[in-house]
Amino acid sequence: MRIANLAGRLALLTADGAIDVATASGGRFAADPTALFEQWDELLDWSAGAAPAGARPYEESALLVPVPEPRQVFAVALNYRPHTAEAGYEEPAEPLVFTKFPSCLTGPSATIDLPPGHVDWELEMVAVIGREAYRVPEEKGWDPVLALTVGQDLSERITQLAGRPAQFSLGKSFPGFGPVGPALVSTDEVPDRDDLELSCELNGEVVQHDRTSNMIFPVPKLVAFLSAVCPLRPGDLIFTGTPAGVGNRRVPQRFLTSGDTLVSRIGGLGEMRHRFRRTG
Repeated sequence: MRIANLAGRLALLTADGAIDVATASGGRFAADPTALFEQWDELLDWSAGAAPAGARPYEESALLVPVPEPRQVFAVALNYRPHTAEAGYEEPAEPLVFTKFPSCLTGPSATIDLPPGHVDWELEMVAVIGREAYRVPEEKGWDPVLALTVGQDLSERITQLAGRPAQFSLGKSFPGFGPVGPALVSTDEVPDRDDLELSCELNGEVVQHDRTSNMIFPVPKLVAFLSAVCPLRPGDLIFTGTPAGVGNRRVPQRFLTSGDTLVSRIGGLGEMRHRFRRTG
């Protein structure tokens, strides 16, 4: 199942187009994307038999953030060895966690305003929690994860790294700094949920490329680690870390500028496309 937020309504994305869930189900399911996880299991069953005749063409620009109001947005630093090395650090012994505030989230196709400073890209796979989870053992770490999607942990490096010690969250939470989408892909539809290809292109140039199988701490470990402290709620997002190739570790450094186009792609999950502009 590929479920999306199409102009504020739940939609099932198929090869033939988008199916409006509320309309096609005769009102069985709510149109409101914020009610998604209350009806997930039934929706998953229904989607398998949804009539393709109900599919309609849609504009990608109409796709909004698929989880509009998550209560918690977790993110993980230094979770790929090559990125850890390029950043000049040793491999962490346990996950390094920060947060992105939910107000930074945006959809998979948008123009994002650049604040003053150095704005960097960080392609990430995002794990979407769909069930209440607390103190989950690692061997069951996939159980509360109902879907995966593509994300960008955009970062304004000056704000992020200011202070001693630095505090990450504000520099990663400007408006638009949490693109997510294009859809939530149920884990049963992903060919290998532990090994997906990631690729990020800036103006047509590949700047990041890796596979999720190269994470230092895979999804089950992250779920176990986070849920040992924080009860996880339906709709919570986990940005699972970025591969090597970010702008502030290049020589010379490279940051996003007005007019740039960033394409974020994960095999089996889809792609996002964003443009950037400087307004002041």
